[in-house]
Amino acid sequence: MTDETTGAAGEAGGIAPDALRDETGHVSARWLDGLRDALRAGDIERLSALMEPLHSADAGDVIEALEQDERLALVTLLGDAFDYSALTEVDDAVRADLIEAIPNADIARGVAELDSDDAVFILEDIEPGDREEILNQLPAFERLSLKRSLDYPEDSAGRRMQTDFIAIPPFWTVGQTIDYLRADKDLPDEFYQIYVVDPGYRLLGTLSLDKFLRSKRDIRIADIMNADPLTVPAASDQEEAARTFERYDLVEVGVVDDAVRLVGVLTIDDIVDVIQEEATEDIQRMAGVGDEEISDSVFGALKSRLVWLCVNLVTAILASLVIGLFNATIEQMVALAALMPIVASMGGNAATQTMTVTVRALAMHELDRRKVMRLISREMIVGVVNGAVFAVLIGIVTTLRYGNPGLGAVIAMAMIINMFVAGSAGVLIPLLLNRLKADPAVASGTFVTTLTDVIGFFAFLSIAGLWFDLF
Repeated sequence: MTDETTGAAGEAGGIAPDALRDETGHVSARWLDGLRDALRAGDIERLSALMEPLHSADAGDVIEALEQDERLALVTLLGDAFDYSALTEVDDAVRADLIEAIPNADIARGVAELDSDDAVFILEDIEPGDREEILNQLPAFERLSLKRSLDYPEDSAGRRMQTDFIAIPPFWTVGQTIDYLRADKDLPDEFYQIYVVDPGYRLLGTLSLDKFLRSKRDIRIADIMNADPLTVPAASDQEEAARTFERYDLVEVGVVDDAVRLVGVLTIDDIVDVIQEEATEDIQRMAGVGDEEISDSVFGALKSRLVWLCVNLVTAILASLVIGLFNATIEQMVALAALMPIVASMGGNAATQTMTVTVRALAMHELDRRKVMRLISREMIVGVVNGAVFAVLIGIVTTLRYGNPGLGAVIAMAMIINMFVAGSAGVLIPLLLNRLKADPAVASGTFVTTLTDVIGFFAFLSIAGLWFDLF
């Protein structure tokens, strides 16, 4: 081993971020070479020195940078020293491959050390039989707590919550609570507020740490708690929980079951992940790629894209059939074939702008009856005005290029019609799909593009045919 490599590995064993990351922010090739040398040598002490100082997010980046066999070797060699929270920071495909290769007994030891929300995140994608085997190897309290979280629907607040929290009775004083927090070793490492409950764990109130720490020791908790706290139902969608955090500027909120019993808490770090996941999901659905990730295999990428590409092929054939109806008109003036895509393309782009605004408003639950009518009328007006502006521009360009004012008038009229249709379709189609309980982020793009193509071609060629017949 060269001195340079040894130096890189030694550097990486420290906490300095500039040793782990290169100038682009990715895992340094020199650092990774040092790790690979330790893997090949089976040097567990060096591997521990390299990985132990890393935050779980950095450890996740390291795992993704390694090859598949290297990832398994890293986990196997580190054994109990491997931090399983790093698996919550990697792509789903990477995590699934690793979990499938790691013995269930090792997974059980790993998740036993995690916060409950991280443990659930790892366990929820494991096959039911293996998951049950892993849970049976955990202590009874942890097993029951994780099973309760896993019983909640996928993508619900109950799946995201952490089941470790500070709960106290209302008759305690500030002093008693401080003594309890100092003495009990099984409390969460980090918390932002204290929850006040009755003997049945029904939530009575909350107490923020700033108010708690500023109060004298002899004051009763019931006298200073917030008796009307915000809560999130455990069965509610995680997106609804994220909106609650956003609206009320929360850093932590209690999660309650149907009987208003406190069953867990959601913290801002969980919600940041939810917001990122939901935004990514909406963007990918609008592009027709499902939940694809960069670590997916070729087959996985094909499977996520083929369906909507097939739908697009069918809609493209529909647009070509419309063009076929006007073969005679196109033969009269070949310039029409060159100008047709301009009308369809402008309509498609305008519709996509409107559709994006509408889908986002639907996702954020920002539209009531009054706002819907305002949005529809606004987009129709914007469509007409945009159509008029670009009609003048394309009309002038067409007239100058082909020396035919009639052809300029034809494409100008078609542009106004298609831009109006684009603005209307971009808002009405997502609203209709949402009313039909279909996901507007998934299906809107295909229908809107098809409509603007068909209307654009039909309007342009129909007007052209009438123009030539009259003049």
